[in-house]
Amino acid sequence: MAVTAPTARAGTRGLAPAMVVLLGALLSLFGLSWDVQWHIDVGPDTFFTLPHLFLYAGSALTGLTALTVVLRTTAAERAGREVDPAVGGRAVGVFGRTFAAPIAYLVTGTSAATFLVYGLWDQWWHGIYGFDATIDSPPHIGLLLSISTTIIGSLMTFAVAKDQPWGRAGVFLAVAMLVAFFTITSLAFNDANEGIQAVDISIAFTTVTLLVTATSFFRRPGAALLAAATVAVLQAVLWVFTPWAAHTYADSVGLPVRDYVEGVPAMPNLIPMSLLGVALIVEALLFLARRNGWSARVVAPLSGAVGAFAITALAPVQRAITREFSFGDFGYTALTCAVAALLGLLAGVLGWRFGLVLRAAAPFTTKEDAR
Repeated sequence: MAVTAPTARAGTRGLAPAMVVLLGALLSLFGLSWDVQWHIDVGPDTFFTLPHLFLYAGSALTGLTALTVVLRTTAAERAGREVDPAVGGRAVGVFGRTFAAPIAYLVTGTSAATFLVYGLWDQWWHGIYGFDATIDSPPHIGLLLSISTTIIGSLMTFAVAKDQPWGRAGVFLAVAMLVAFFTITSLAFNDANEGIQAVDISIAFTTVTLLVTATSFFRRPGAALLAAATVAVLQAVLWVFTPWAAHTYADSVGLPVRDYVEGVPAMPNLIPMSLLGVALIVEALLFLARRNGWSARVVAPLSGAVGAFAITALAPVQRAITREFSFGDFGYTALTCAVAALLGLLAGVLGWRFGLVLRAAAPFTTKEDAR
C-alpha cells in the first residue's frame, strides 16, 4: 500500500538520463581497462590516446547529462511545478538555492567537474614527464576517485527508481562496475605490501562492502548472488574486450605489442573470481539470520569477515591458475587473510549502512520501504 503521493513512482521518466549516465560510466570503465592493458602490452602513451578519449568522453557524457537534469529541475521548481523525487532523488539547493539539483545528479555532475580539473592536471603532467610509468601518479589518483564517484552517482540514479525493473537492474550493474573499478584503485597500496598483501586486502574490502550494500539495499533472498553474477558477466566481457582493443589499436597505429605479453588481461584478472562462492556464503548466513532471528548487527559484520577472508585466501589460487604464479609463503598468506577478516567486519557494517542510505534516498512507495 502506498504511503506517499502518487508522484513517488517514476515510471520511465527517469530512465533516459539514468541510462545516459550509465553509458558514460561504462565508457570510463572500459576505457580504464583498455588503458591499463595498453600500458602493459604496448607502452607509448600520450594524453590523446583512444583509451584516454574513452575515459574523457564518459565523464563528459555524465557531466552534461547531470547539468541538463539540474537545469530542468531548477526550471520546474521556479515555475511551481512538482518535481518528481524518483528522478534522481530529492532536489537539494545549490549556491543558495540558485539551482535545484536531484541528489544523484548533483553527485554525478560534481564528480564529472572534478574529473575535468584532474584531466587538465594530467595533460600538464604528460607534457612534463611524457608517458606514464605508473598508475598511481597524483593526477591519476584524482581521476580514478572522480570516476568512482561518477559510478556511485549512477548507482544512486537507479537506486531511487528501485520500484521499476530498470532501476533494479541498473543497481546491480552499477555495483558490478564499482567492484571492477575499485580493483585498479586498490593498486595504490602496492607500496604497502610489506608483511601482508595490501592490494588483495583492499580488493576484498571494497568488494565485500559492495556485495553487502546490494544485499542490504534489496533485502531479498538472492540479491547477493545476482550481484555476484553481474560482476562475473562484466568480468567476462572485459576479459574479451580488453586485450582485443589494446592489440587492435596498436595495429592500427603501427605500434608493436611487447614480446613478453602473457595474454591475461590485467584489470579483469584483478576482479575476484571467487565472488559467486562468497555470495553463496552470504546467502547462507542471511538464511540462518532469518531463521534464527539474528539482527543485522550480527549478520552484516559476520558476512563481511567471512567474505573478505575467502576472497584473500583464494586470490593466490586465482593468480596461480591464470598467471602460473607460485602460492608464496603460507605465513604471509595467513596474516593477509587474518587482516582481511578483521577489516571485513568493518566492510560488512559499512556495506549494510550504505544499503540503508541508498534505500533512504529513494522515495517511499511501501510500508516496508519506510522502515
